[in-house]
Amino acid sequence: MASSIRSPLFTQQVVGAMRSLFPEELAERSWDNVGLLQENIESANPGSPRTPTVLLTNDLTIRVAEEAIRKKASVIVSYHPFIFRGLKSVTLADPHQRIVLQLAQHNIAVYSPHTAVDAAPGGMNDWLADMLDGHGVTTRRSVVKPITTPLPQGFGGAGMGRLVEFGHAINIGRIVEAYASGLGGLPYVMVAYPKHLPAAARRQGQQALPTGVPPVAIKSVAICAGSGFDVLKDCDADLFVTGEMTHHSALRLTMLGKCVLTVFHSNSERRFLKKSLQPRLQGLLQKEVGGPVEVLVSEEDEDPFEIWDVSKMPDFAYDK
Repeated sequence: MASSIRSPLFTQQVVGAMRSLFPEELAERSWDNVGLLQENIESANPGSPRTPTVLLTNDLTIRVAEEAIRKKASVIVSYHPFIFRGLKSVTLADPHQRIVLQLAQHNIAVYSPHTAVDAAPGGMNDWLADMLDGHGVTTRRSVVKPITTPLPQGFGGAGMGRLVEFGHAINIGRIVEAYASGLGGLPYVMVAYPKHLPAAARRQGQQALPTGVPPVAIKSVAICAGSGFDVLKDCDADLFVTGEMTHHSALRLTMLGKCVLTVFHSNSERRFLKKSLQPRLQGLLQKEVGGPVEVLVSEEDEDPFEIWDVSKMPDFAYDK
C-alpha cells in the first residue's frame, strides 16, 4: 500500500519559489549540496490555523534552529547547507546532527540554495557588484566564470564572480566605504595592498601621503562572496573583494601589484537576505499562497568572528 505521508503544501511552495529565483542547475554541483536538505511531513491534525512562516538565515546553527522553533517557522531557508557530507549516524553528540533531530521533532524543513544564489543574475554577487554603482563613475560588469552548460530560460549570463570596470580610476577609500556601508555599516575591514609604498605612507593613522606618493587608485574590481579566491584568482583586476582569503593567496596578489578587501566570510553574504531575498521571496509566496505569509530574517545568525580591541576586552575574557 502506498504511503500517505507527504510534504506540506507550504513547504512545496517555498521550494518552488526558491527554485524560480535561483534554479539549482546554476549551483556548483561538483562539491556543493543545494536543495531541500530536510523535509517535513504534512500533519494529519494541523490544529488551529497559523500564518505560514519562513525563517531566512546565512548559517543554520543551534541558536538559529531554536529561534525557528520559537517563532513557529515551518521552513528554514539557509544560504549555507547545514548538511554537507553523508551522515553515518544522527546523535546529540554532533551539533549538526542535533539540529537535524531538533528540527525533525518540530517538523521544520530546510532548503539551501548556496551557490545557485551566487551564480544567478540578480543574485549574491550582482548584489555585491551593485554597491559600486552610483558613485559618479560609469561601470561595466561581466561574469568572471560563466556557466557553459545549458541554462534555464531567463538565466542567461549566469556564472560565478563578477568583474566591475570603471570608466576612470577611483581611490580605494571610496570602494572600502561603499562596501562598509552596503554590508551594514561595518566599522572595520581587512585590506592588503602592495608594500612597495614608503613605510610612512602605510603607517596607521597617516592622514596624508608623503610628497610624490600617489593614492591607491582602482580601475577594476573582482568580486565573489564568501571564500572567493579560487573563482577570482586568474582575474585581471586591481582590487579583489571577497569574504575571506588565505594568507598565501593575499600575499600572491599583493606581489602581483593587486589589492585585497575582505570582511569575514559571512559578512559578505548575510545582508543580502534582508535587502534582497526577503522582499522577493515574500512577494512570490503571497501570490502563491493567496494570503498572509511571514518571511523572517534570523536575529540569531551572526559571523562567528569578532574583532577585539585588546585594550577593551569584554569582561568574560577574564575571571571577574
